[in-house]
Amino acid sequence: MPLADRIRPATIDDVVGQSHLIGKNRPLSKIIESGHIPNMIFYGPSGVGKTTVARIIANSANMRLHKLNGTTASTGDIKSVVSEVDTFLGSNGILLYLDEIQYLNKKQQQSLLEYIEDGSVTLIASTTENPYFYVYNAILSRSTVFEFKSVQPAELERAVRRGFSSMTEETGVEYDLDDEAIKYICNGCGGDVRKSLNTVELCALTCNDGKITLDLAKQLTQRSNMRYDRDGDQHYDLLSALQKSIRGSDENAALHYAARLLAAGDLISICRRLLVIASEDIGLAYPQAVPIVKACVDNAMQLGLPEARIPIGEAVILLATSPKSNSAYNAINAALEDVQHGEAYDFPRQLQNVHCDGEGAAVKGQHYLYPHDYPNHWVKQQYLPDAIKDKVYYQYGDNKHENAAKEYWSKIKK
Repeated sequence: MPLADRIRPATIDDVVGQSHLIGKNRPLSKIIESGHIPNMIFYGPSGVGKTTVARIIANSANMRLHKLNGTTASTGDIKSVVSEVDTFLGSNGILLYLDEIQYLNKKQQQSLLEYIEDGSVTLIASTTENPYFYVYNAILSRSTVFEFKSVQPAELERAVRRGFSSMTEETGVEYDLDDEAIKYICNGCGGDVRKSLNTVELCALTCNDGKITLDLAKQLTQRSNMRYDRDGDQHYDLLSALQKSIRGSDENAALHYAARLLAAGDLISICRRLLVIASEDIGLAYPQAVPIVKACVDNAMQLGLPEARIPIGEAVILLATSPKSNSAYNAINAALEDVQHGEAYDFPRQLQNVHCDGEGAAVKGQHYLYPHDYPNHWVKQQYLPDAIKDKVYYQYGDNKHENAAKEYWSKIKK
């Protein structure tokens, strides 16, 4: 068994991290103390204690315990669990711990529903995927979702030092721990306790004379501080963090999230998002941002990684430090909302293509006024349909470029 399994915590006090869920007066601690186990779903990245906490809760309950894994469980396995309902074995209730529930199909999840609903089976499920996308709604509505988070480096240190102590007991070697090596392991494993303990085991088994040096830690620490899945939450969280940092004009945070996307090799996603940001968040405050970012994106796609990082960095800094305006974004959204609500009326006669006026036409002729024939290339006439002729979608933004346009047209249209 790997070290992480050999020293898996047996009590809630030994679990590292998740201080928002465990500890004095925290929800999961109260559940264990009460002895009444509700249906629960543990959601979060791998290696952060979901399975450990679920096992501790299951072991604390005076119930018939079954453990299944969604990657291997069949409908027959589920039926076998359910078959113990109303038998002597299940007289105190059945607790089903179901790991990786996202791998069960809808029919398999539905087979549990009746028994979860009447309380004869209590479910504790864990998943690394967003349960609101992967777990059947009827099960979700009967369960409480607890989100587990990546373990912070300061909290990981307790697990790492405990791991080396355990290795000392097993090997008889007293390890000389370099504090910088410990810090590197804790920072390099992306908040994953299991990966950090795997690194501890590797370091202990390969070190010379029991010395755990920074160089050794760098060699053996997995490149795992990148939690990233192109189809999962981390993908969209990173893109969201990038855009919100640029929108908030924090170029340093924006560069950080851009670097994480580039380190994951996801050049296409970052290019697409930067093109969106140029129009959505910088917009008319600095219209030249659009062609400049397009040029940077084109360069990046032609260069490929790692050189693509240079024009991408340029685009990120330009957007983050540019003045901001979402006036065009708001305007087109407002117009689309009207159209989607049925406000698509007949065109004013003067805007139509040349048509033959029928006998019923109240006014003969198109009567279109050609703006270029008038001073300043503008003449007052109606452009919107009659029903919404006074509608205003665009509000000038509070920036130099839009203020100049506003002042110009206010003077002309006066």
